[in-house]
Amino acid sequence: MPAVADRDDRGIREEPYAIGLWGDLPYSDEQALVGVPNLIADMNRQNLAFTVHDGDLKAGNGTTGSVTPTTCSDALYVQALGFFNALRAPAMLTPGDNDWTDCDRPANGGYLSLERLDHERQVFFSTPFSLGQRKMHQDVQTAALCLGVNGPTACVENRRWTHHRGVTYVTLNVQGSCNNLCDTAPDPAEWTARNNANIAWLREAFRFAAARQSAAVMIISQADPGWDATDGTRAPLRDPKTLAETDGQPDGFQQYLLALRDEVVAFRKPVAYVHGDSHYHRIDKPLLDSAGRRIENFTRVETFGDNQANGNNDVHWLRVDVDPNSREVFSYQAQIVPANRVAVPAP
Repeated sequence: MPAVADRDDRGIREEPYAIGLWGDLPYSDEQALVGVPNLIADMNRQNLAFTVHDGDLKAGNGTTGSVTPTTCSDALYVQALGFFNALRAPAMLTPGDNDWTDCDRPANGGYLSLERLDHERQVFFSTPFSLGQRKMHQDVQTAALCLGVNGPTACVENRRWTHHRGVTYVTLNVQGSCNNLCDTAPDPAEWTARNNANIAWLREAFRFAAARQSAAVMIISQADPGWDATDGTRAPLRDPKTLAETDGQPDGFQQYLLALRDEVVAFRKPVAYVHGDSHYHRIDKPLLDSAGRRIENFTRVETFGDNQANGNNDVHWLRVDVDPNSREVFSYQAQIVPANRVAVPAP
């Protein structure tokens, strides 16, 4: 027998629904002009409650001779805004390192990273509503805990929302490139402020979820922080028990990961952690507790991402079916956009 849907605190019958996840796109003219429009059209053909882009509006470096914006010029964010507002469902996003922390690279135009983050906050996060043709209200981290060009500022990109009461969703500004502790112009002061703000927003999200008796939590951020010692080609190597980075590079994630692990264990219900960054779609359980035991209620979800050398080869998205009445709450189905198939054409 199908499960009987719960009613939320307003007496509204709660039904299963679907959301769309994507990120690390577009990275080339072909992806911006063909691949992403095909992906958006594919999302729009499905009845989605909302969509989330998990960061990186462009490649790590600008492309000489490109006809679409590939540096961190204002035109890049205008292009992205057009993509998000072409989505019929509410469209959420979280920043990516390629669109702010890496903007100080000469190949990206040599911008001041904090100024570009300030610009993103104005373009995408100036109201408490999502983007997209339908808007959704979100809770915003309004305390001036982050840094901007002119000093302390609100972390308005950090957001939280629910769909009825069943699941709590949260975005956090957690970046690749060592979370702004390495690359062209590391900024330890910026990292310290934002890392503390992220941990505070993370803990508040779990308190909110517990108070609402949410069936699950989904966290969306950009960076693949690394989880263990098994995949140094795609993420930092870590001691899975201590979550300390073992490769000698600046560690912009350990404090955050320890806070995340504590909250996941205390919550006990399903937690999905969605990220991009390493451009390899996978769903697994890489998080261990301090005794080396796999944390059963935690699932890492990495979206598809650019495979620029092969055109639109990986310009696809992930559908998540959400049923707060089911034991695991989330189920996942890769959406291979027929028009973006490269290696094997659609039948």
